[in-house]
Amino acid sequence: MTFDDVESRVLDALDEAATVRLLAETVRVPSITGSPAESDLQHRCARLLEEAGMEVDLWRLDLDALRAAPGFPGTEAPRGEGYGLVATTGGEGEPALVLQGHVDVVPIGDPAKWEGRDPFGADITGSVLTGRGACDMKAGLAANIAVARALHAAGVRLARPLAVHCVISEEDGGLGAFATLARGHRGEAAVITEPTGGRIVTANAGALTFRIEVAGRAAHGGARTEGVSAIEAFWPVFTAIRRLEAERNRDPGPLFTGNPLPYPIEVGTVRAGDWASTVPDLLVAEGRLGVRLDEDPAEARAALEEALAETGDPWLRANPPRVTWPGGQFASGRLPAGHPLAAEMAAAVRDVTGAAPAQSGAPYGSDLRLYAADGIPTLHYGPGDVRYAHAPREQVDLRELRDVTQALALLAVRRCGARPA
Repeated sequence: MTFDDVESRVLDALDEAATVRLLAETVRVPSITGSPAESDLQHRCARLLEEAGMEVDLWRLDLDALRAAPGFPGTEAPRGEGYGLVATTGGEGEPALVLQGHVDVVPIGDPAKWEGRDPFGADITGSVLTGRGACDMKAGLAANIAVARALHAAGVRLARPLAVHCVISEEDGGLGAFATLARGHRGEAAVITEPTGGRIVTANAGALTFRIEVAGRAAHGGARTEGVSAIEAFWPVFTAIRRLEAERNRDPGPLFTGNPLPYPIEVGTVRAGDWASTVPDLLVAEGRLGVRLDEDPAEARAALEEALAETGDPWLRANPPRVTWPGGQFASGRLPAGHPLAAEMAAAVRDVTGAAPAQSGAPYGSDLRLYAADGIPTLHYGPGDVRYAHAPREQVDLRELRDVTQALALLAVRRCGARPA
């Protein structure tokens, strides 16, 4: 592929080694959702973007006001503070392109599962960097900042603005993106650099956090037939969940071709009983319900509630499970059909890699639905394979980081209109 002078200038200004160092530095910040390190990383990113010549808006979130605002997406992690961060550069008016990434990561889980690795060590073996957040999504965050650095180092002027949004709290609902949009930061189009494994993701399923309380009847363990175990009462509930999951995945549509379960329902935690020799009188299960594309979340909630009300179990008929909806509430979202952003992103990827990327949907919720709901056409394209996300083997291939960064730089130059300063 032959690039024009400005494109070549920007691509040449991309510093691959510096981008890897940046990724390693961000992975070493243990920015678990809701932790002080999350705020620390926002301030570090603000300094980096200022150094890249961007105008920076860094603000402390008014958490009480956001929680009371219509459309509040919910949270799961305890939180005492949060910061928003938006950086812009280029001409006047609304940004022609937003590059968005979240700084927060999930907890490490069982440290033993990391097999002697420091989860925040950012170890590099060959072309692979390992660590919590490497894939989801600090590689994407590093790519966004690297694009801003390259534009600045190349000395080009953008005819229309480019914006970089760094957000918190994506992992537990999307508070950071919600706050950014509420502050008035917008764009003509957005790319969220979540891990996509070389694909362009144009749609997200949603995910709703649920809590199910199943009652039992306590009795001494030595006279267990006098009681009703909440654990045994939960089994028909779980069976009903699996039946509902099968029904909701019968015809997922072309964006999910090849994906056997785009709308999973998963029970992630189960807690029951308070004494080893007592028949447990309460079981609490929490999990996530997949929301189908274009489905009203209220309809998805109703489907689960109805399924649990119709188990046919006599005990549950007399003692119906109680379903509530705490935590993150991700609706689905998609890029409007035919919007040019998908073709523009695909052209940039093809020009860098020599291969046309596939397009698909993703079976998980993300900030895409908040941008899309606010009228901002949005897609995902970023380094990493989501199968490594949230796992003790979390990693990213640095060659993919390089290719994605180059494609994003090309997209920024072409969409924003760059010329020599």
